[in-house]
Amino acid sequence: MRAAVLNEVGGDLSIVELTATDLVAGEVLVKVHGVGVCHTDLTVIDGAMPQQTPIVLGHEGSGVVEAVGPGVTELSVGDHVVCSFTSCGECKRCATDLPAYCTRFAQLNYAGGRPDGSTTLVDGDGAPVHGNWFGQSSWATHAVASVANAVKVPDTLPVDMLGPLGCGLLTGAGAVLNVHRPKPGQSYGVWGLGPVGLAAIMAANASGCEPIIGVDPNPTRRELALEIGATAVYEPSDTLAKDLVRETQGGLDFTMEAVGAPSVIRQSLMALASPGSCVTVGFRGPKNPVELNQSHLLQGRSLRGVIEGDADPHELIPRLVRMWADGDFPFDKLITTYSFDDIATAIADFRAGTVIKPVLRP
Repeated sequence: MRAAVLNEVGGDLSIVELTATDLVAGEVLVKVHGVGVCHTDLTVIDGAMPQQTPIVLGHEGSGVVEAVGPGVTELSVGDHVVCSFTSCGECKRCATDLPAYCTRFAQLNYAGGRPDGSTTLVDGDGAPVHGNWFGQSSWATHAVASVANAVKVPDTLPVDMLGPLGCGLLTGAGAVLNVHRPKPGQSYGVWGLGPVGLAAIMAANASGCEPIIGVDPNPTRRELALEIGATAVYEPSDTLAKDLVRETQGGLDFTMEAVGAPSVIRQSLMALASPGSCVTVGFRGPKNPVELNQSHLLQGRSLRGVIEGDADPHELIPRLVRMWADGDFPFDKLITTYSFDDIATAIADFRAGTVIKPVLRP
């Protein structure tokens, strides 16, 4: 396979030839047709989320199953799949349909290899290369995934476009559909209109929310938010939370922040009605202290973190695919495609905010 390898934190990616090691029980080899660039990948490149190097990143892969490992019956060669995070399927959290909070999540998604310490990838000299990033490492022409995180999708759909459903869009939509579960007519506000925030806008619109507020400094993103379901958009300001409470006659029922900055978290919380619920999904590394006013929470408001949209990928990804087919989740409007060899350009454009969701086509 060809893969984009990060050899050192802060360094450039190198596209090199690698080999997948033999598949073990439960694993599948996926020929990658499309893979998203996600902010979480960049936290590794930048050192905010330390990982062992050399490593292959990428965790929004989609493609076609090319081989199956021992004992695999859930998937077959030729199946179209979207790859998401992985989980053990056995712990008490997985048993209660909360795989995003699997007790082995860090080991299975961040450790750079299989639980036994072996790696899924080796270089031309046979030296190990860390993979298994979110159970896939899909910035490559092929990815080793598993039946736990490779979700079968209809082969009538453009599989090269579906990868972002595995993480960023799953997170934003899941925060709305799985956590808040708004009723028609309830209000929703989203701070940060990147792929996660815009997925929340679409999900809130599909849920019948009114009004739906989007907040972002980027005018192009504000305009897109209006196109896909927001009823009003705003630039950030120090008085915005108070202004929204006044304009909505008491505040918003639900808010989500997809930035991670403490000031943004506080503002999205302050814009809530009483009672009201805010979820935070923006990630700025393991240490990101946030100071809050307890009296605001005591008035029936809540703030909670959400991982991967509280989703079971095998349930939410097919749901989002159906919503897309029905015109209720037009995530294709967020995507800009790039050749795999242009990964550096895709990342640079993503950092600059000139594109919302880059998708590489290996």
